[in-house]
Amino acid sequence: MPEAPAAPSAGRAGGMLPSLTGMRWAAAFLVFAFHTYKFGYYGPEDEKLVAWATRSGSVGVMFFFVLSGFVLTWSARPKDRFFSFFRRRLARIYPIHVVTAVVALALAFTVLPWLRDGERAAPEAIAANLLLVSSWKFEWWQAANPVSWSLVCEAFFYACFPLLYAVLRRVGPKVLTTVAVLCVLTVIYQPDVYKALHIDVFFYSFPLARLPEFILGVAVARLVQLGKWRGPSLEGAMALTLIGYFVAPLVPGGLSWTPLIGLTLLIAAGAVADIKGEPSMWRRPVLVKLGEWSFAFYMVHLLVMHSLRLWVGDKPKFDTLPAFGLAGLAFVISLALAALLYTYVEEPGRRLVLGKTRLSLRRRR
Repeated sequence: MPEAPAAPSAGRAGGMLPSLTGMRWAAAFLVFAFHTYKFGYYGPEDEKLVAWATRSGSVGVMFFFVLSGFVLTWSARPKDRFFSFFRRRLARIYPIHVVTAVVALALAFTVLPWLRDGERAAPEAIAANLLLVSSWKFEWWQAANPVSWSLVCEAFFYACFPLLYAVLRRVGPKVLTTVAVLCVLTVIYQPDVYKALHIDVFFYSFPLARLPEFILGVAVARLVQLGKWRGPSLEGAMALTLIGYFVAPLVPGGLSWTPLIGLTLLIAAGAVADIKGEPSMWRRPVLVKLGEWSFAFYMVHLLVMHSLRLWVGDKPKFDTLPAFGLAGLAFVISLALAALLYTYVEEPGRRLVLGKTRLSLRRRR
């Protein structure tokens, strides 16, 4: 089966990088698989194997954060204004965020009362979630749609990006490489630093703690843009990513950093493959389409799995066939809803926001 060709514009800065879109799907699927394990679908005969295969799946979110820094840098407009940039970014995430938050709250106050546990559904938590600031307080990190904590981190990254880009676009390869290394070291050692300073934070969802992953993506993107990136081939990067993924649970604190190196190398290798028109499995049309749906899939899958608890109960621990059948059902429903959300919410919502923006600009002129 032949590889899909590189996009014609992939070779220029700001051009399309379809392999990275395909990779987004793999990251979203890893998060889904991780949650099937956390929801206790699998009985004792399968649980150990599934745990081995999916326990590191939460690093899919880490991939999104590094990828976000990379893609924003790749497509950056040097003379862009902050509010224009921020509005464009919110146009991509906010329509689905609002719709899934409303659905989550409707479920929480009707048939899924456990989604109101703690302070999740407190009025101030809901307001903070809609304003994309809820993850700054631990008790609110899963307010409304539980997975939307990552959007709070993304919104913080968007706010930081113009300054980060203004600084890093002016430095050379040696400084960029140093920044990348420091980001990895920060991810490794920041829990110890916070502990030594008696700062009590939940690292997984705390936006400031996840910022180094985003900055790493920015630095690596600049190295690729400058033609100074030195890394393994796409196949080599995939091998290193798999090693990091499966080794992570065996290394103390490994889930914080072991997959990070491989994922970063994979993103850069995928971009380079697209730029040079080299073969890439991630460029296949089906993976690119799934990648386009990946954000909607990520945003809806946990609500689907919570809803299925009404039918199967909490942590059902099924035998092999029912367990994988349940996981398959959750997957199919989530994917179908993702396609609908992408078609009827994400894309129209983005066009609506950007259309209003252009109209207001014309009126000001």
